[in-house]
Amino acid sequence: MTSAQPPAPSTAFLDHAAAGIAARMSEVAAPEPPLFDAYAAQEEAWRVASISAEALEPALTALLRDLHAHPELAFEEVHAQAALTRLLAERGYRVEQGVHEVATALRTSWTAPGFDPGRHRTVAIMAEYDALPGIGHACGHNIIAAAGVGAFLAAVDAAQAAGVTGRLVLLGTPAEEGHSGKEYMIRGGMLDDIDVAVMVHPFGYDIASHHWLGRRTLQATFHGHAAHASSQPFMGRNALDAATLAYQAMGLLRQQMAPSDRLHAIISDGGHRPSVIPERAALDIYVRSLLTDSLVDLSARVDDILDGAALMTGCRVEKTWDVHPATLPIRNNEALAARWARTQGLRGRLAMPAGVVPDSLAASTDFGNVSQLVPGIHPMIKVAPADVALHTADFATWAAGAEATRAAVDAAAGLAQVAVDVLADDTLAAAAHAEFAAAGGRFSVAEELG
Repeated sequence: MTSAQPPAPSTAFLDHAAAGIAARMSEVAAPEPPLFDAYAAQEEAWRVASISAEALEPALTALLRDLHAHPELAFEEVHAQAALTRLLAERGYRVEQGVHEVATALRTSWTAPGFDPGRHRTVAIMAEYDALPGIGHACGHNIIAAAGVGAFLAAVDAAQAAGVTGRLVLLGTPAEEGHSGKEYMIRGGMLDDIDVAVMVHPFGYDIASHHWLGRRTLQATFHGHAAHASSQPFMGRNALDAATLAYQAMGLLRQQMAPSDRLHAIISDGGHRPSVIPERAALDIYVRSLLTDSLVDLSARVDDILDGAALMTGCRVEKTWDVHPATLPIRNNEALAARWARTQGLRGRLAMPAGVVPDSLAASTDFGNVSQLVPGIHPMIKVAPADVALHTADFATWAAGAEATRAAVDAAAGLAQVAVDVLADDTLAAAAHAEFAAAGGRFSVAEELG
């Protein structure tokens, strides 16, 4: 007899959160208009960036729809890499593939005449393009790719028109979903010559500054002794008991965790027959936290749980942290985020400040690792209704529609305007770097977490 379907989860919390977001949104003031005197040619730079982004709309639409129709998983983004390379090559740029020790990465750049790395700045614009298994571009990385390419091209046009000296770099950064493509590229020298990094992410809201959680992964394997579960159970050491104890203990730990932190696990191996006491059991675990320090602390608590479960059951535990490197919380640079909000205000978007959308509605991204090494922004741009969640089939549908194109163009213009301002506006650049230093300076996953 087939049982009835389980009841659908209550939407009460999300409904309450949405009401709170709407109330706070109504209190957010419109962004201040750009004061086109930050540097002599700012108004011209912004005008050209906007015109260039709009002119790129057909190409960006074709690109984001092409990627949407050909989703590729992490480290397999051969079609996407070729599509971006082709678009850039058609516009006269030499594209390096397989850069910074990642085969499906890419890099191209523009350098102004007279550029001096000791006096002038370099801004990186980042583009993601991997997809999810089964549901394709349900996180909208096809939009990120189009926006990044468009931003680079528009920023070059703007910098040349305004006579701005500096260097602009476009970085194609694969393998964000469930992996750490940017961290691998960091270890391959990606940020060695970068002063500021910017990118954008599609979402159900326009947000200038939003929290993203740091994430570590852990594979834990318990080893015991097999025995016949009926005739000689006393001769066994039950690895599944150890895994179960650890799973339950992590559930109890949640009572003492910060509200924004997350801890989730599955038992990926628990034995094969009920008549045999399992000699092996395994857990796959994600540890997430809003702060770098608390991510380290929570990881240590999980270590203690696993060791305790092994001790209680007479088993041995083997722990493998971060098969792919950890991803860190994003350190939003508010000086740059405020400039982004001004760009979007000119395009009819109200990019909300931090705190309007609760930090409990947060995921993880490897751009966090970038933002802990150089000042950066990772704003969100609305492409779907607020109740359409990332990593769903519904979001994948929105990621190929007219709203996706509009978001890619608006984001291309905005990122270009911020990037050129960083090159030309000494006050903005100084504020961004001072804020970064005050927040603790550089934090390296490779140096701190291994």
